Amino acid sequence: MKLSKPEIEKIALGGALCCGLLYAYFYLMMGPLNVREKKALATIAETQPKVDEAKAQLEKTRVIELKSPASQKTINEIKALIPEGAPVAWFPPRVQDFFKRQGIEKVSARLSNEFLEKDMPGFRKIFWSIDLPKVGFQKLGRAIMELENEEPLLEITNLQIEALKDNPEFSHATITVATLVKQ
Repeated sequence: MKLSKPEIEKIALGGALCCGLLYAYFYLMMGPLNVREKKALATIAETQPKVDEAKAQLEKTRVIELKSPASQKTINEIKALIPEGAPVAWFPPRVQDFFKRQGIEKVSARLSNEFLEKDMPGFRKIFWSIDLPKVGFQKLGRAIMELENEEPLLEITNLQIEALKDNPEFSHATITVATLVKQ
């Protein structure tokens, strides 16, 4: 079978059209799709650690929610231990009464510093300086021991004792304490 010139032209034109369609399909349509697919896979790979981190955070949140009733009970117990009102109004008299019960008469307490308690929202830590100008060593030791036992929210952070030159039996003590109060 011999093909005529118009039939050969039609076949050549059909082949060129087929090549053009294949080129258009793979280069113009599939090329951008492949680029988008690569970008999408890169984005997925990039966000996967964030997804894993979010899942871990959800698990931590679930555990915290399970522990919440016990934590709330503890917070309520702590709130019950803190007197109402401004700490400047109730802390110095409370300290003076405590040391008077221990046999130490001259006591002064003043506010030193104040910080938000980062681990316990709704609370702050106040630092106080308690000055005991003339106190015996034994009374001071017993008083410090009793202070920590009677006041569960009080923490002694610093203790400075200086012997008095004119009367070595007595000493001058300064106690720095931190106490937890409501915000």
